[in-house]
Amino acid sequence: MAKISDIKAREFLDSRGNPTVSCEVTLDDGVSAIGYVPTGASTGKLEALELRDGDEKRYQGKGVLKACNNVNTIIKQTLLGQDAANLPAIDKKMIELDGTPNKSKLGANAILSVSLAIAKAESKSQKKPLFEYLSELIGNKTDKLVMPLPFFNILNGGKHAFGSTDFQEFMIVPVKFPTFSESLRVGAEIYHTLGRILQERNYQPLVGDEGGFAPALFSNEQAIELLMMAIREAGYNAGEDVFIALDPAASRFYSDGMYELYREGRSLTSQQMVDFYEKWIEKYPIVSIEDGMSESDWDGWMNLTQRLGERIELIGDDIYATNPVQLKKGIDIKATTGILIKPNQIGTLTETLETIALAKKSGFKVIISHRSGETEDSFIADLAIATSCGAIKAGAPCRSERTAKYNRLLEIEDKYKNQTTVASWDTASNGGVYHL
Repeated sequence: MAKISDIKAREFLDSRGNPTVSCEVTLDDGVSAIGYVPTGASTGKLEALELRDGDEKRYQGKGVLKACNNVNTIIKQTLLGQDAANLPAIDKKMIELDGTPNKSKLGANAILSVSLAIAKAESKSQKKPLFEYLSELIGNKTDKLVMPLPFFNILNGGKHAFGSTDFQEFMIVPVKFPTFSESLRVGAEIYHTLGRILQERNYQPLVGDEGGFAPALFSNEQAIELLMMAIREAGYNAGEDVFIALDPAASRFYSDGMYELYREGRSLTSQQMVDFYEKWIEKYPIVSIEDGMSESDWDGWMNLTQRLGERIELIGDDIYATNPVQLKKGIDIKATTGILIKPNQIGTLTETLETIALAKKSGFKVIISHRSGETEDSFIADLAIATSCGAIKAGAPCRSERTAKYNRLLEIEDKYKNQTTVASWDTASNGGVYHL
């Protein structure tokens, strides 16, 4: 069993040019690996704390030297000599070392960097692909590697693209293709078709944080219409082989009990917001809505799920923050039908895996997700394979911090082609019902 012989954290830039934490862990057999922590722009109130320096003289206060120092001193002193194969015990030690409910003492970014680096180093030490090591860690034994359906965020708005739309993400989901590589090809073709359509209409060729186009549109519905047009002009059929998914990120435009759609000059109650979504799913082939209601509007979530949960997937992000305690609440009251998983929301790999296990046990759909501030690390691609979740969000099919995840999935599919299968899509169309 390899033991931890060195831990070294460094400040590292994410895809927005802001500092984040990277950590290199070295084992006594000479193996080393680096864990990189992504950062979010649209962050929920329940997320574990991302520790920043607050020194305006460095990176406008966004430096992470404090978090790195916590890794290089307190965490390192505690973990040197520990058995790297026992990640749950190591993560528990770091949680206890921090001692706060939201990891605010050491920083979730500090703790997660170590957790990820140890997992990657141990997989290398055992000479196993990362996804295989992770699947064994959670006991997910399967004869087939399930390639996830990609959710491509090809039109960005909200906090990911100021001046675009109120809603944050407009995604396409290719579903009727025999391989992941074919789904990726289709997504890329539609993405480039959308770019041409926008150019022909004299929109500035701007892109948002996640690589999707960010035109200044008149309304949120115009974004849907553009996606429909791009799907058609790329040669595909919306509602048959390519669907649409949304992430409005409703907490960002919820204020004093009202949903403020500034782009449209509309102010909606919680009930009216649900009515709004219902009209859209009757009109467009929408298969999933993530964060359709605010993280503080639990009654609205239950109403949304009661109304639409039998027709599409309703995915919770901000209301759960990859936290098993929050997820249990959502399961008990049937607030959603699924959960978005972001490891940096909770701060350790072990807790991330526990949340995924709880969701799957409860029949919730699971989508593994990137953040808007990403790195070229492809960890979540292996995580999606390891957990057989069947869906991944990694942004538009462009920019290296996004394509790194997709390219890793291509690599896995090609290398293990005789062992892979594509995630299934239930198209039982009783009343236009589509589910992951």
